[in-house]
Amino acid sequence: MATSRLEINFIRLLSRCESLASEKRNETEWRLEKYVGALEEMLVALKKSPSKPTPEILTDYNRKVDFLKGLLEADKLPSPAEKSLANQFLAPGRTPTISSERTPASKTVHIQSKARCAGEMRKELMSSLDTDLRHRKSIPVDERQSAAELDAILQHHHNLQEKLADDMLNLARNLKNNTLAAQNIIKQDNQTLTQSMRQADMNFEKLKTESERLEQHAKKSVNWFLWLMLIVVSFTFISMILFIRLFPRLR
Repeated sequence: MATSRLEINFIRLLSRCESLASEKRNETEWRLEKYVGALEEMLVALKKSPSKPTPEILTDYNRKVDFLKGLLEADKLPSPAEKSLANQFLAPGRTPTISSERTPASKTVHIQSKARCAGEMRKELMSSLDTDLRHRKSIPVDERQSAAELDAILQHHHNLQEKLADDMLNLARNLKNNTLAAQNIIKQDNQTLTQSMRQADMNFEKLKTESERLEQHAKKSVNWFLWLMLIVVSFTFISMILFIRLFPRLR
């Protein structure tokens, strides 16, 4: 089936959105959100179109649009830890959007987004540590500095490290769960594919056996018909000879 004009425009806009998503965006960037909204409208129209693509292609299109929407929602979260956690649950597309892509662009965007969030978390950690160090240096170390203030600073620093460690642990746990879930899905798909191939082979063998039986039956039918025709012709010929012998022509 030929690709419709609506699908061609949808693919072009989807490729443009993936290109914008791979770039570093600032707070004033509004094009991606508008483009994704237009993608949703075009996807709805594409599903209702008489010349719509196959269900597998539509599923992948829907997956890519949902990924871009989730990416925009993750960017609006306040902390890098929350952004990183939200990125773990995003599911990029499985196939390239355009033929020139060797790797699906949405997967590349997903990797870049996770790396960007990790960099922001690292930057936040370093900034907090630097702030704590400057604060500690600004306090005059003399007899008037109380032990309670030092303990409070150390406790704050310790709490911050524990919070970041818990966030990293939760991210690692979620990543592990997502990986295990993906492995189970892939395993089930492989089992289903293997069973389908085995069933197809069995059906092919049955079809081949039935074809051979039908061919043999057809040959037998033709042979019986041929012998019957030979008998009828022979009987007719002998009858004509006997008739001529028994009833000679009148003079």
